[in-house]
Amino acid sequence: MREHLATTEASLAALHTLRERLTHLHTELAAERFPGTADLLRLLQAVGGTGPAADEALRRHLDEDQLHALADHAAALGPAAHYLLEVEWPQLYRRAEELRSAGTDPADPRVRRIADRLDELSRLFSGGDTTLSAAVRTAWREDPAALSGDPAAPADAWADLRTFLDHARRASR
Repeated sequence: MREHLATTEASLAALHTLRERLTHLHTELAAERFPGTADLLRLLQAVGGTGPAADEALRRHLDEDQLHALADHAAALGPAAHYLLEVEWPQLYRRAEELRSAGTDPADPRVRRIADRLDELSRLFSGGDTTLSAAVRTAWREDPAALSGDPAAPADAWADLRTFLDHARRASR
């Protein structure tokens, strides 16, 4: 219960930040002033809960159009984006890692459901743009410490879990 309450409090704080940034962008657009890249990246940070290191990692792997598209897709999801990124997505990865660590077969329906939901979330945030999805996956593969918020994460931190989920995806075809 304590963990859920803390997560909810963090979500509320992040939603407050998101609201402030959306209000700012709305004011700028209403005055026919167009936001710059910095404003859009701050919005992406508020929507995705990313920090400066994650912003830099995304900039290394995505071009300006892709960054704008990612921000637009996330903004279109509204407050749900924060929940999906900060609560559901990490829970799915934690559950997948638990199953992997327990020796569960990747073809197990529980693992396949997790992989399917992760793919569904990816499509939501990429708008179905496979090039954008591939660029974000590359950023995660090459910069897991920055994007996961875990500065100690080694470059191969997600390799075993990624392989496990890839096997589940192949099993569901």
